[in-house]
Amino acid sequence: MKNFTVTVEGQIGEIVIHRPPVNALDSEDWNALPALIAETGRRDDVNVLLIRAEGRGFCGGVDIKEMQAHPERITLLNRGNYLTFKAIRDCEIPVVTAVHSFVIGGGIGICGASDTIFASDDAYFSLPEVDRGAMGGASHLSRMLPLQKVRAAFFTGGKISAAEAYRLGAVEKVVTSDELIAEARQFCAVIAAKSRKSLVIAKEALNGLEARDVDRGYRWEQGFTLEMYMHADSQKARDAFVETGKAAKF
Repeated sequence: MKNFTVTVEGQIGEIVIHRPPVNALDSEDWNALPALIAETGRRDDVNVLLIRAEGRGFCGGVDIKEMQAHPERITLLNRGNYLTFKAIRDCEIPVVTAVHSFVIGGGIGICGASDTIFASDDAYFSLPEVDRGAMGGASHLSRMLPLQKVRAAFFTGGKISAAEAYRLGAVEKVVTSDELIAEARQFCAVIAAKSRKSLVIAKEALNGLEARDVDRGYRWEQGFTLEMYMHADSQKARDAFVETGKAAKF
């Protein structure tokens, strides 16, 4: 499939993102991912799903250039984001995400919906939505980090290092970039060796134990995403990013 590859080996399914230059996915990509995740997770020969990426970083979020050129696609993009993150959380089996370098916007949604995160030591997490004329992502970041840390990151658009995310309990292990794939696969192999039935039941039970519904929370956020996109400041923010790569001045 365009921009994604799927492999299965040793009862580990792998979905690899590769959309140069920065793995910023457009509305078509985000709407293709949910079925890919669900189909791989339903396979009888897959006990655990690993999501990772090739290239400069894990995920640059959404394709801002598409939104700048086609703001009318915001509802299509919103739906793809929502369904992707929901597909990860609803996946029948455990989902492990291995990230490197930048994990931005929608990349955090993928991580926050996952069951376990591995990170390279150069990885960082960021929600620059305030500087991009958008909203969204805090619902999933709140599955990873404490409330005040999420708000500080959201209001500033700042970066949270892999080391800091590990300290706060969001990341299972931080390793070098060269070790990332092998370490993540080794962890997945431990899960893959277990009963698929027990893993499916465990995933459902753990999801049901959560005190808040991350999917409903994200849908709530997306209402504000649409409201922001309708404001002139949103277009100004996207124009500035596309033209200069920097935040707009207000």
